[in-house]
Amino acid sequence: MFYRDERLALFIDGSNLYAAAKSLGFDIDYKLLRQEFMRRGKMLRAFYYTALLENDEYSPIRPLVDWLNYNGFTMVTKPAKEYTDSMGRRKVKGNMDIELTVDAMELAPHVDHVVLFSGDGDFRPLVEALQRKGVRVSVVSTIRSQPPMIADELRRQADNFIELDELRDVVGRPTREPRSDAPDGDGTDED
Repeated sequence: MFYRDERLALFIDGSNLYAAAKSLGFDIDYKLLRQEFMRRGKMLRAFYYTALLENDEYSPIRPLVDWLNYNGFTMVTKPAKEYTDSMGRRKVKGNMDIELTVDAMELAPHVDHVVLFSGDGDFRPLVEALQRKGVRVSVVSTIRSQPPMIADELRRQADNFIELDELRDVVGRPTREPRSDAPDGDGTDED
């Protein structure tokens, strides 16, 4: 439930939202997502949290980060840590939970409603703390994936659960069909 005059802030756990949308088979169009929530209330801020591999020549998420930064999103990034696990596999760790939590608590006195795009159960104490400050909290994730992308305790704590799959038609990017006129089916796109 949204009220047109309420002050909103979006907090997007980038990797969690990406994984949830991918599990449902679509990509998020962040321009449409921002427009949708601007329509639902007075949006003060839209934060996007992600860790970046600084030592890679090219990060696949860099164009998205740059686009979001120029299109009304407040970007919160930090270098991801690379390590080798006990099996010798290269792993990347870049948890942004603390940054998101601190920002949400700092903004709480200035908003009526926080929309958290994450299913991470670690955010349950944050949701509870925001509610104690009189802030309503909606959580956007999915229970339609296998396994569900939202922790049950987070869904129960939130004032409102928004099923990401039900936002697909509003914020989803259409999947690109291969062009039928491409020579030899090489898929090159020369627009």
